[in-house]
Amino acid sequence: MDPRPFLAVATLLVLSASAASGNVAFQVHSKLKGRERSLSALREHDSRRHGRLLSAVDFHLGGNGNPSDTGLYYAKIGLGSPSKDYYVQVDTGSDILWVSCAGCDRCPTKSSLGIKLEAYDPKSSSTASTVKCDQEYCIYANNGELPGCKSDLLCQYNVVYGDGSSTTGYYVKDQMRLDRVTGNLQSSWTNASVIFGCANKQSGDLGSGEDSAALSGLMGFGQSNTSVLSQLASAGKVKKIFAHCLDSKQGGGIFTIGEVVEPKVKTTALVPNQSHYNVVMKAIEVGGEAIQLGTGILGLFDDEKHAIIDSGTTLVYLPGDIYDSLMSKILAKQSGLKLHTVDEQFTCFEFSEDVDDGFPAVKFQFAGSLDLTAYPHDYLFPISDNKWCFGWMSSSMQSKGKDVILLGDLVLSNKLVVYDLVNQTVGWVDFNCSSSIKVKDEESGATYAVGAHDLSSRAAQVVGRTFTWLLLIPAILYSLPS
Repeated sequence: MDPRPFLAVATLLVLSASAASGNVAFQVHSKLKGRERSLSALREHDSRRHGRLLSAVDFHLGGNGNPSDTGLYYAKIGLGSPSKDYYVQVDTGSDILWVSCAGCDRCPTKSSLGIKLEAYDPKSSSTASTVKCDQEYCIYANNGELPGCKSDLLCQYNVVYGDGSSTTGYYVKDQMRLDRVTGNLQSSWTNASVIFGCANKQSGDLGSGEDSAALSGLMGFGQSNTSVLSQLASAGKVKKIFAHCLDSKQGGGIFTIGEVVEPKVKTTALVPNQSHYNVVMKAIEVGGEAIQLGTGILGLFDDEKHAIIDSGTTLVYLPGDIYDSLMSKILAKQSGLKLHTVDEQFTCFEFSEDVDDGFPAVKFQFAGSLDLTAYPHDYLFPISDNKWCFGWMSSSMQSKGKDVILLGDLVLSNKLVVYDLVNQTVGWVDFNCSSSIKVKDEESGATYAVGAHDLSSRAAQVVGRTFTWLLLIPAILYSLPS
């Protein structure tokens, strides 16, 4: 995978921070206009509307965050009428759902994950319709009307990710089948209308061959109004809150939309007006020893750095100076290690003892007194017997020195992470992701258990030492000034 920066050449693309935090205006009319506005009619309307509330949604997960195995987490969704199943990566670092479409160029047809890859065909769905370039969704997605737009032209999209992968196509609107939480460890199917990308071309690892850990698409859970979460929330079906618990031990885990009531998580505020889930990082400690995060203007200590929480990224990316300092402190505990490089990217070594006894824990500290501890078994991953590699990467390799901190699945796994966009917070707690959490049903006030799933339990495992590592945060983050 080529780690060089890629400019996001786009018609969609990634929205700017101001666009991501803006509002979308729609013309609103009462559906009861011109009819008798009796109380019974209003109650009947409310009853029907409440019957359409999803409240909490349960997604079935597969995969794990080990780069020497699948290196990613994915969910099963249903699209179209009749509904067909599609397996898509879940990604908090981007904003749209897209799937491979019939006739797609370089879209994978087989996967080493042991799952069936379907190509979505809007012509085979009775509820599908294309999105035109003059429609409000397209105007918002492109931060303005496209030049030369005519009412009969499709709304095109083009996304380039930080690892060089890309997808292009057009937007469609269709029914999405969701598992609505209806009781403890129980759910029932329901449909919601959503707009998503129909990919007609892919490149990079997204268009990999049949021996790769390929998927049918990607589901972005970013903050933008283009995301599935935002669309469901705008339709009044869910609260704009979701959570994931990625299980690196058993595989799969928990992914749900809805208010989590148990376990409780400690939170930190999201940095406002950002395209991604940025939080303020206060400090990093290695084995209890602090790392200086950098210097600000006039050489004064700068105690505020932003970190991006991103489930679409496998590894952890740190600015070059922080990366060097962190690795130096870790390796000081094992000065006799013989290091070597694998795949021109990973720093690896042989170690026959327990890594948790031989290496220090790394603690990230955030505003609001929220900590995230990465234990050695989190940031080290095995590639064979007694051979290990570090999951830390220098973000300067991707960003040409840009000051980027990205926390990916390697440190987010085995934690319940809750994204509360209503209150603009994110938080987490160490948790057994093969167990269950409790979410609130907004209509009844009841709380229901949502359990873990592992779609990969019957899937074929990736054979050999083929690393799957992803940097699926849109490449505009890494683009350089022209």
